[in-house]
Amino acid sequence: MECSKQTITGSWTVGDLTANHKLPSRTLFLAVCAVGIGGTFQYGYNVSIINAPTEHIHKFLNETWSSRYQTELNPSLLTLLWSVIASIFSLGGLCGAHIGGSMAIRLGRKGALLVNNFIAILASILMGISFPTGLFELLMVGRFLIGVNTGVGICVQPLYIGEVAPKHLRGAMAMGSSIFLTGGILTGQIIGLRELLGGEKYWPFLLSSSCFPALAQLFFLPWFPESPRYLLIDRGDEMKCTKALKRFHGPLHYQEEMEDIQRECFALNGEKPKKPWQLFGDRSVKWQLITVIVMTMGQQLSGINAIYFYASYIFKQAGIPAEKIPYVTLGTGACECLTALTCGLLIDYMGRRLLIIGGYTLMSFWCIVLTFSLTYQELYPWVPYLSMASIFAFILSFGLGPGGITNTLTAELFTQSSRPAAYMIGGSVSWLSFFTIGMLFPFIVNGLKQYCFVVFLVESLLVACFIFFVIPETKNKTFLEIKREFQHLNFRGRIKEKEAELCERRQLCNEC
Repeated sequence: MECSKQTITGSWTVGDLTANHKLPSRTLFLAVCAVGIGGTFQYGYNVSIINAPTEHIHKFLNETWSSRYQTELNPSLLTLLWSVIASIFSLGGLCGAHIGGSMAIRLGRKGALLVNNFIAILASILMGISFPTGLFELLMVGRFLIGVNTGVGICVQPLYIGEVAPKHLRGAMAMGSSIFLTGGILTGQIIGLRELLGGEKYWPFLLSSSCFPALAQLFFLPWFPESPRYLLIDRGDEMKCTKALKRFHGPLHYQEEMEDIQRECFALNGEKPKKPWQLFGDRSVKWQLITVIVMTMGQQLSGINAIYFYASYIFKQAGIPAEKIPYVTLGTGACECLTALTCGLLIDYMGRRLLIIGGYTLMSFWCIVLTFSLTYQELYPWVPYLSMASIFAFILSFGLGPGGITNTLTAELFTQSSRPAAYMIGGSVSWLSFFTIGMLFPFIVNGLKQYCFVVFLVESLLVACFIFFVIPETKNKTFLEIKREFQHLNFRGRIKEKEAELCERRQLCNEC
């Protein structure tokens, strides 16, 4: 594969045009929506909808077991079966994260997302027919497959968006992943209300409704081009790359992006996409990889799961009737959507560092407030309301920082040959952390009670300190410029050796 060495002249015109072209084109905006509806939306939606039919699925398991074996289902076995149905989703996500990068390389970013929808449709069919056939095993297989679908989507969607976005809009457009994720959570909470599909008769339709976002993406996404960076750097097809850029940015505004892609192509010099294990041995991406692992673990272990665990208890203590709590819980989903939208508006103005460090710092503060308010929950009548306010404030802080920017930075810290493998590693770490916190969280809460937030306080502060000392600001920088920012960390020892050698040579020259 060779890149054309012809560069486009007239940079002053491009600069003038870019200055007057701050908003994304309609094609770019719609492309983000098309990849989002079948990507991170599926993750948020399928995490959310499983909560509503819990009691109905328990009843289904009991009745199926009784009719199949003519005996009552043991309560401990019922708990085990339900745990498998709930947690196998994360194992599927881990598998999806492992294959998502490879699919993005072989099929292209757009092709991988299109093929991924057939997994979601198959999963929806299996979950939908589990109840009429009396086979709860199909429910488990369906949950595993929808986990695979979301694992691939979370890996490939931000990859596509990060590559098609112009650098001055990369942060805002990458926030599309978080906006659709939180939108999926909120939609799942609404659809899961007992007045809609959360009732006993309709829960199979609720679980099989995941096919609708998949069908929507299969209909809309083919109308949009493949990632221009993938077309030129990975496929060497300059003609299709130019055509795609013109579709995304218009015939008058695509030149600067073309020059940026050509520069990256020249710098990579035909380097093939790397495998995940190759990144661990590549010193040039050492600190970028450490950053992705730390941020991904920090996002999952930040305490957001503890917040949702305590939400119902705190709402009940505040005097909200039990039957009204699901409607109040919608407020948490709305909060996440609001912060994702707000972060999307602020990220290219305030920068990544300020928002993510500020988010973790605020989360640490609200951990302290929650620890005290939960400790003295019954001492004063106004304390439960402070706890309720702290829950919403914590969610707002999470959405403004780690909830929205982690995926954005993963796309920005790596060049084309390393980016798919980085998303595979980041996705694997995310799903493993998600599974681990799901397994350990009940023990942490039972052992520490409200003091579990002290653990999350320490974790949030440590991640904030790491980001402050390690991660440079990436706003309005090309992928090559960001890579150069990390060179002093990745090659610190070699740089010092060269500096010492230069000093020694100068000293010898002066003596001569």
